[in-house]
Amino acid sequence: MKSLTRYIIARLLLTIPMVFILLSIVFVVLRIMPGDPVSSMLGGHAPEKVIEQKKVELGLNRPMAIQYLNYLWQVCRLDLGESMVFKQRVTKAIAEKLPATIELSIFGIIITLFLGVFLGAYAADKRRMARDYIIRLYGIVVYCIPVYWMGLMLQLIFGIWLDFLPIAGRTGPRVFASTFEKTGFYILDTILVKDFSALGDVLVHLTLPAFTLGLVLSGIFLRLTRANMLDVLKADYIVAAEARGIKHRRIVYKHALKNAFIPILTMMGLQVALLMAGAVLTETTFSWPGMGRLLLERIYLRDYPTIQGVIIVIALVVATASLIVDIIYAIVDPRVRY
Repeated sequence: MKSLTRYIIARLLLTIPMVFILLSIVFVVLRIMPGDPVSSMLGGHAPEKVIEQKKVELGLNRPMAIQYLNYLWQVCRLDLGESMVFKQRVTKAIAEKLPATIELSIFGIIITLFLGVFLGAYAADKRRMARDYIIRLYGIVVYCIPVYWMGLMLQLIFGIWLDFLPIAGRTGPRVFASTFEKTGFYILDTILVKDFSALGDVLVHLTLPAFTLGLVLSGIFLRLTRANMLDVLKADYIVAAEARGIKHRRIVYKHALKNAFIPILTMMGLQVALLMAGAVLTETTFSWPGMGRLLLERIYLRDYPTIQGVIIVIALVVATASLIVDIIYAIVDPRVRY
């Protein structure tokens, strides 16, 4: 137990410099990239005097080192600042958008794991058969397809041609906004107020974005699961189980898959960052009001505080997910603690 505690503390301490380095890179990149946030905010024809006055007001006339130290102090006080464009606290803007991204990411990873892990296990079980080759081809194809293109194709097929699923937004116009005022997580809120017609509407709107994200990432887990399953299925205890007459399906999907799942846990932690990056493009494609869409909008407006705040929060989400996966891995396989 002590070794597990030490491992968790060490992982927590490693998260601090990771977030600090990311924050520093984002801060510098935003200020050296082309474009002036004040000119973007006021328009291209604003007088030079007004632009300079606005820069003084926002603190952009100070040396970059002073701006950086001031921002670090703000972050240490858990203050992400105020939007340059909308005069809204960054924390408020993020609090409004974060539930949508988390909801999309959770369902995306569920679809990813369900398709990737079980198709990978099935392909390993049917190795060198036609089904194995078809599943492997699927894994290669979906991994190579850009997530935005996959989203557009699903919109075209299921939204336009078949007119079966909505192609934008989190809810339809008939659902009252007051239904979602408790937590911001629409599925949870509809369950809490027992509005199951609204719950159905939310799930229908979530289907295409979640499947877009899940399908693209499932190729990675499919290939990883298949490779690990092939090794496990050659183990002596699998041969012994087959000799005892245990059902083949039980051997593959209970015993072998359980032992092949340990490396997949590590990949889950690594893929959270890719999941969040994919969420940015998915949210833009489906007009999903989440963190990715907020980030993209504020990049166009050169809204430094909001961009920095969103990236910090995304980094913390990725770090937290990676920490949780590492803790689960340490519990499943105690050797990683030492």
